[in-house]
Amino acid sequence: MARSGQGPAKNPLRTLREVGQSVWLDFIERGLLRSGGLARLVADDGISGVTSNPTIFDKAITGGSEYDAQITELVAAGKATPEIYEAVVVEDIREAADVLRPVFDETRGSDGYVSIEVSPLLAHDTEGTMQEVRRWASLINRPNVLVKIPATAEGIPAIEEMIAEGRNINITLIFSLDMYRRVIDAYLRGLERRAASAAPLHQVASVASFFVSRIDTEVDKRLESRIKAAPADAVRLRGLLGKAAIANAKLAYQLFRDTFTGERFQGLARHGARVQRPLWASTSTKNPAYPDLLYVEALVGPDTVDTMPPQTVDAFRDHGRVSPGAVMEGVDEAAATLRALDAAGIPFDDVTRTVLDAGVRLFADSFKELFAGLEAKRQGVAAARS
Repeated sequence: MARSGQGPAKNPLRTLREVGQSVWLDFIERGLLRSGGLARLVADDGISGVTSNPTIFDKAITGGSEYDAQITELVAAGKATPEIYEAVVVEDIREAADVLRPVFDETRGSDGYVSIEVSPLLAHDTEGTMQEVRRWASLINRPNVLVKIPATAEGIPAIEEMIAEGRNINITLIFSLDMYRRVIDAYLRGLERRAASAAPLHQVASVASFFVSRIDTEVDKRLESRIKAAPADAVRLRGLLGKAAIANAKLAYQLFRDTFTGERFQGLARHGARVQRPLWASTSTKNPAYPDLLYVEALVGPDTVDTMPPQTVDAFRDHGRVSPGAVMEGVDEAAATLRALDAAGIPFDDVTRTVLDAGVRLFADSFKELFAGLEAKRQGVAAARS
């Protein structure tokens, strides 16, 4: 409620957009699309994109009955489980892309995207990843779709090749600064190849999804173990709890700024190239001891995207605070935090390898569970028809 003598309180979500940060919804389901829920989020809150992943689709498709009618039709048509999955996902992604198309048009392709992930089972298969990117792009057939490629060693050459082909790519599961450098370089190499062949650059869009809260989950677990093993160092070690993820992201943003203001990219920008925006992923707080908007509020900055699950969108609308340029503050302290972790016997490169492997495994497990759930639905429909 507005205070006496003042107008209605401004929606903090819309304020983020004004300071240069886009908010994308990290969620998709048919009910949200068909009820007009996504359209309302776009109109009322300025939501300007949607991200999906195998875990989200697993919960949406197998967790209820919203998809049963389409699944029944597909079973009647003799479709196998992979074909059912493909048809269901394509329909949702197309509908979301259509809702966001006005945003895409108004921003001339800078925003208004929907992301779909290649199979996590292809995380270490370069050729298979490229084939699936091409197939998703062809099947969905919308200009405002980003296909996700994971930031694995095998994903890097796929990123370069897909950018060189002029495809829109969301690089996902980035945890380390070293891998982020490789992701940026793959993007720039792909653009340089296009420029060398006189292909247009302005139609190519990409975001680099840098994961946040999972870093603290892993680091804090290791810190708690160190505290138990070395109680004399407890005060120093406790001072590092909940600090690593934001520090890592702030250093990533510094790398982004340094690279995309440098001559290598500026030469491409003169031919129409777009910056590859950092996208903050996994920004909901996992530890209930931390503020619910800890990561969102700390990482506000221009030319960024924050993808939030519905509960984080609601929380930020309710009590979010916008500090323009927050992500650029305390960069020296961020570097000191990572050095302190190394000194405490928690090598950060090992942390990032661990969370990357866990992230790939988690999405692969969700993908398998999704297919198992779809197969169970398919068999149930087939049995009822026989």
